[in-house]
Formats: sequence, C-alpha cells, structure tokens
Amino acid sequence: MRRNLVLVTGASGFVGKWTVIELLRAGYSVRGAFRSAERAESVKQAVIAYLGDEVLYRLSFVKLDLMLDNGWAKAMLKVDAIVHTAAKVVTREPKDPGKVVGPAVEGTERVLRFATRAGVRRIVMTSSVVTIGYGHGPRRGPHIFSETDNTELDGIGFPWAYCVAKTKAERVAWAYARNEGLELTTIHPGAVLGPALDGYVSPSLRLVSGLLNGSTPALPHCGFSIIDVRDVAALHVAALNHDAAIGERYLAASDYVSFSQIAQMLAASYPAQNVTRKKVPDWVIKLLARFGGPSRLIANDIGNEKHYTRDKGEALLGHPYRSADSAILAAAESLFALGLLERHSG
Repeated sequence: MRRNLVLVTGASGFVGKWTVIELLRAGYSVRGAFRSAERAESVKQAVIAYLGDEVLYRLSFVKLDLMLDNGWAKAMLKVDAIVHTAAKVVTREPKDPGKVVGPAVEGTERVLRFATRAGVRRIVMTSSVVTIGYGHGPRRGPHIFSETDNTELDGIGFPWAYCVAKTKAERVAWAYARNEGLELTTIHPGAVLGPALDGYVSPSLRLVSGLLNGSTPALPHCGFSIIDVRDVAALHVAALNHDAAIGERYLAASDYVSFSQIAQMLAASYPAQNVTRKKVPDWVIKLLARFGGPSRLIANDIGNEKHYTRDKGEALLGHPYRSADSAILAAAESLFALGLLERHSG
C-alpha cells in the first residue's frame, strides 16, 4: 500500500540520506528528522545532486532528539509511515555502554509511542546483522545465519555496546508492535559501504579510508558481510511498498569479505596508495579487547566467518544485491571524489 508522507529519523546519517533519496525517487514526501538543524543542508544538497531541486517541495525537516519528548507529537502530524534509521554508532567501545544502549532502546520506544498516539501504524526500522549472528557459541570457520536466527547476548564473548543496543532495541520494537498492533518491518544490514554523499564519513566507510591511507595499522583475522548503502535504502522503500513485508525481518548482506581481501582489492585498484597489508595476530586483538577501544568491536569475529542468507531480501527488492567488490570500490571512489582522501599517483 502506498503511503504519502514518511518521517525518516536519522535522516542525515549514511543510510538515512540514501533512504531519503530513494523515498523521494519513489514519489513519497519525506520529513527528515535529526538532532541538529544544521544537518538539513547536507541532506538537501545530497538530494539535489541525485534528483535535482524539483523534488524539494516534497522534502521538509524537523529537529528531534531520541532522548527527549519535545517535538515528537508535532513531527507526527499527517505522517503516514515512519522509517526509523537513527542510531548511535561508535568507533570504539564506550566506557559507559548506556550512552549507546540508551538512545537505541529509549529512542525506539519513544518513536513507537508517539507513532501510536498519532495513529501511525506502519514502521520500517533499521536494525543490523548484529541482532542475528552473535552469541551462538565459539565457532571457527564459516557459518550461515538467516532471518530466523537471533543473537544471544549472554553468549557474546566480549561485551559490545552496539550489539546490545541494536538487539535490545529490536526486541522492544517487536514487543511493542505486537501489543499495539503496529505494522513493523525490520531491515538488518551488514557492513554498509557504497558511495558517500558528502563529508560525513560513517564508521563503515572509515574501514575503507583507513586501509587506503594507512591509518589502520594492521589487518585482523576477520571480515564482514558487506552491503551497498543503495540496496539498504531501496530495501526500506520496498518494505513500505509491499504489505507482505509487514511483520517480517530482512537481511541486507551480500558477500563475506575478509580484511585481507579488502586490502588486496584496494591495493590492486589503487597501487599508488599506501594500503595497509600488515597482519595482527588473533591473541593481540583479544588482549586489547579486554580494555575496550576499537579492538572490542571486532574481537567477537576473530577466526570465524558470519555469512547471511540473502534470498528473502533480494526477493523483496526484486533483484540481486550489489556485490561486495562493487560496494567497496564505490566507497573508495566517492571518498577520493569528495576530497576526503588524498589520491596518490605514480
């Protein structure tokens, strides 16, 4: 069923901006929400770059905070559906996990509560593969997960605030949807790459930039199931367009690629760049992870491969996901084109 006005939370984020573009491209009107009003201009310019300024009459903005009630009731006026992409993503484990878990859980509750009050029933929420493939016991080598799997927080080896936040937020969302009769769909992306739109470099894009400029010191023995941001955005729109998506979870993950494979690909494509090639032993990552920091974010993946089924998501989308290779190279090219990385020659 077509819905006209869509409220998009986290509209200035990497996934959020692309989702705004895809919604406008599909004919929807969009009300973009974010904490800082200054971010509206970056979203507007991204839209103009891809769609021209003739669609701007269908784009508006509102300032909202996931941790405050102020403004939410007004923001819901005349809204037909909500795409909840907002999330706090960090590049190192915080000393206070509540700074990540709080906005995810309380923010999700706030979005759903005000949606219910306003009579908005249709919600598409950005979740993550971290709510599916973790805490299932120590594994070595590859394992395949599907939408029927659920992360077991008690089984995670190293505490990880982002994983806890996304998992608890999704659980809250499904429980609330069942109790209030909301029409919920959750989208579960892997590592989101693809083209950047502006100077905002997401943590996943820093994976590519860090390898290309050598700021990533060494390569751990792990990897990611990668997805192109354009497929993630299009999947959110497809969920809105198909009532069969109500009550469903969809994985958005293409090929699994290791850190070493990503580095090899970037080195082959950009031979003049000082691409990181040094490898770090597993025990070093696990030791450092005890003290938090960036190592904590990957320690639970050391030595194993998490693959995710894609048939359900591709069926909803209507075509295969872009390959991991194309998403990685699109990310790299955009970082160079935007002047966010220095391109070496020689």
